[in-house]
Amino acid sequence: MPGAQFLYRPTGTGRVNTAKLKKQKSPTRDQKRKKCLCDCVYDAMQSYFDDLDGHDAKDLYAIFLPEFEKPLFEVVMQHTRGNITKASQILGLNRATLRNRLRKYGLE
Repeated sequence: MPGAQFLYRPTGTGRVNTAKLKKQKSPTRDQKRKKCLCDCVYDAMQSYFDDLDGHDAKDLYAIFLPEFEKPLFEVVMQHTRGNITKASQILGLNRATLRNRLRKYGLE
């Protein structure tokens, strides 16, 4: 897929095995360039907690969901040339739900 920035990799249970992470070899140059979405989210979360500098985190879901959803909807709507029916099929959302989310992010 030309121009794709992320590779999809199922994450299983979503739990991170830190022992397994420590045993992994250093990534090659190609592996560094091709990060999957879950790696980007993981890195962003780690960075967020590092920046908190010991302060308590609050409302993470409400903070991170718009950061993920808005660009997802933007790209899908561009890909479908604004066709809400196609976009809703690609996203697996009801058309009314997609319209509401587009409105929420000012993308209508």
